[in-house]
Amino acid sequence: MLLLASLINTASVDQQQHKDRVIHGERLSDREHFAGEDHDYDYDHEAFLGTDEAREFDQLPPEESKRRLGLIVDRIDANEDGYVTLDEMRDWIRFTQQRYISEDVDRQWTQHNVENKEDLGWEEYRQLVYGFLDEDVEDNHVDDDTMSYKKMEDRDRRRWQAADENGDGNLNKLEFKHFLHPEETDHMRDIVISETMDDIDKDGDGKISLQEYIGDMYRGDGDESTEPDWVKSERESFREHRDTNGDGFMDADEVIKIAKIPMIVFFY
Repeated sequence: MLLLASLINTASVDQQQHKDRVIHGERLSDREHFAGEDHDYDYDHEAFLGTDEAREFDQLPPEESKRRLGLIVDRIDANEDGYVTLDEMRDWIRFTQQRYISEDVDRQWTQHNVENKEDLGWEEYRQLVYGFLDEDVEDNHVDDDTMSYKKMEDRDRRRWQAADENGDGNLNKLEFKHFLHPEETDHMRDIVISETMDDIDKDGDGKISLQEYIGDMYRGDGDESTEPDWVKSERESFREHRDTNGDGFMDADEVIKIAKIPMIVFFY
């Protein structure tokens, strides 16, 4: 099976091939979405297996990796017909993603709620994450890095307020999950749109052009003929699936649709 062969190759890929990348919407891996020249199989590896299991696979001999991947593919093949369909792969990625989210929320809740209380206050969270900014401000040391972190703090504050459904300033564990993973919850829709627009809409016109969409993931020389295949696929995907009204841009309603779709990168 071609897909199985591709996944087996993924398991033994060299860790040094990884490059940073950014993805908007649901994260399938602790790794960032890649913005380089070649396809990043390490990211796919974690999206497919989950972060912890991917690390374990990295330490296995090739034959054992193949054996275990075969067992996983059997689990993905829900109808047991010997083939993995795109829908079955989507279901598996979704399952892996939900497992990652659950583990991530547990880990960060424990990390930030050091007293194991029923809820967590903004000031407690802020002090742990952004408390270092107070010293910079007191010392009048406000450089570009400080300003960048201040913008991150302001964004987190807005997201915190959106996740705080009862408005008491604190988040229980479920609300904290909505804070960490706003794309998972309908009432966080507006914050997902706002943050995505802030990141990608460089000219501030309230919509995302094809150039802005591609430029957020890939920084090439402008020559489409030399672009990697995955970038060409994204161009086609923008035209055929992202820009649903065909006006050449993605508006807020179109942005929220992609923010809710796990990105299946195995087939690029």
